[in-house]
Amino acid sequence: MTEAPAPAVERVTGAFFARDVAVVAEHLLGAVLCTTSDDGVSGGRIIEVEAYRRTDSCSHSFRGRTARNAAMFAAPGTVYVYLVYGMHHCVNFACDREGQGDAVLVRALAPMNGVALMRARRGPTAAPDRLCGGPGNLCRALGIDRGIDGADVATSPRIALYEGARGADETVVRSARIGVVGAPGDVALPWRWRLVPAASRRPVR
Repeated sequence: MTEAPAPAVERVTGAFFARDVAVVAEHLLGAVLCTTSDDGVSGGRIIEVEAYRRTDSCSHSFRGRTARNAAMFAAPGTVYVYLVYGMHHCVNFACDREGQGDAVLVRALAPMNGVALMRARRGPTAAPDRLCGGPGNLCRALGIDRGIDGADVATSPRIALYEGARGADETVVRSARIGVVGAPGDVALPWRWRLVPAASRRPVR
């Protein structure tokens, strides 16, 4: 297995996630998510996330703990990976405190490391600007699957998160989440955060 090079910034620990899920979600923007496998290292800056609380009818944890969502109720920083439509993996991080059931979904990355490897995983038809756009695409690009479910992002050799920063030309845009199903009030919650160039700020769907 190829080891990731020592980063110039600190690896994020569980303490980062031991806060309200909405706070964690916004602060994840700009952080660097990386994976390591026998094929190499790949990763990028997080530029889009969504928050989910246990009290939110759109959340997998709304009806309580199950075998599938157990990682959501684990210690802050635990990786929760689930499969949708039988083909797309999505990666999340448990937040707040153990037993809470809150998590942040990572929806998009700006590729940084291992771009050729990510392209190989996505296939020749993947558009360059959508390489890690969308939770299923980024998981495929980074080689994330259910095998990482339950891992501690602070110590796992397969997945890691590093401190990041926002540029002076970037701004945070909030909106409702995408493709969620639940009570109308929960569906409308502005719990989607995006990091975009300030010059391109505009209303989002």
